[in-house]
Amino acid sequence: MNWANRITVIRIMFVPLFILMYQQYPAWMAAQFPLFDYINRYGVYWAVFTFVIASATDKLDGYIARKYNQVTNLGKLLDPLADKLLVSAALIMLVQYHIIPSWMAVLIIGREVFVSGIRLLAASKGIALAADKHGKIKLVMQVVGITAVLMNNYPFSYMTSFPVDSVLMLLAVLLTIYSGCKYTRNNWHRLNLQME
Repeated sequence: MNWANRITVIRIMFVPLFILMYQQYPAWMAAQFPLFDYINRYGVYWAVFTFVIASATDKLDGYIARKYNQVTNLGKLLDPLADKLLVSAALIMLVQYHIIPSWMAVLIIGREVFVSGIRLLAASKGIALAADKHGKIKLVMQVVGITAVLMNNYPFSYMTSFPVDSVLMLLAVLLTIYSGCKYTRNNWHRLNLQME
């Protein structure tokens, strides 16, 4: 396994770490085990740190793969999978703790599943569908929105009572829907032509 793929695998391993850090553990566990008490007190900060680092290194594995000619089919599969797992895990945790409404998570995760289905269908027909610029911008907006919500509107809360995190999250949802529609419209005709 080359270095680009190793970095991608590490990003995937950050997903369960994020979940463990963001989780709130029962009081009896925190009382008996100092680690769980520490996580209950400071885990959210480590979860945010893990999410940001995993998101920030998204371009690193791709850069290394291209620069050192390490582009592989495994990397093409794992890289978008890492993004989807990280974003989906964060959304599910935020819904679990009633921080964001469930419809936001359903729309974002649903879009990712739908687009992945289109790519799988295209691959079965011998067509390679690459991510477009709208999809990349969408991912950045998702990361920004989720990070703002994870940080409970910090540092905006020191400057205003306006829920900037909620607005950023709503923008992420809208951009996710737009990019999904755009991607489908731009590529569906290619699938129709190939299936005829």
